[in-house]
Amino acid sequence: MKRTVPLYLMVLLIGGLPPALAQNNPPASKAAEAMPLPQANNATYVIGGDDMLSIHVWKEPDLTTTLPVRADGMISMPLLNDVKAAGLTPMQLAADITEKLKKYLSDPHVTVTVTQMNSQRIYAMGEVLHQGSLNLLPNMTVLQALATCGFTQFANTKGIYVLRNENGAQKKIPVPYKKLIKGEAMEQNITLRPGDTIVVP
Repeated sequence: MKRTVPLYLMVLLIGGLPPALAQNNPPASKAAEAMPLPQANNATYVIGGDDMLSIHVWKEPDLTTTLPVRADGMISMPLLNDVKAAGLTPMQLAADITEKLKKYLSDPHVTVTVTQMNSQRIYAMGEVLHQGSLNLLPNMTVLQALATCGFTQFANTKGIYVLRNENGAQKKIPVPYKKLIKGEAMEQNITLRPGDTIVVP
């Protein structure tokens, strides 16, 4: 009498479970993972507390430094002591430092770059691999944020939404994830704002 090998054992012996059975919901689409995240724009990004700044003063290594923005919005620099940084763009801060350094240097040239954008945050909760707060990059979309968070195997990608506080009221914004990863309904790939919460049920 011949013994029959169950189908699922044959599949395991040949090469493991097929992708569709191995994981019901992939962490994120390859297209979403490949999306480049935007960088800080020196002309438009507004510096906030906890941001990390690189300040370069041409031909002045003692004044060139990398330092954090304090909770009070100030930075501490040699010669200048406390300088207000929060609320300014990197270009505005560079111009302000340049003006202040003219008391000590004949022709200062200052460049300010935001190396870590920690002041603006969004939040992710539910069936995501990385729960909690995330740094909000300029013009970051919900699809880019989801690519960063990833999904657990129990995620219901049909029920994703964003909670946003508008005029003191919570607004629920549906996210059609399946359409977005196909390049459809891209007008619903919203640009996130500080304080937004992404919920993946």
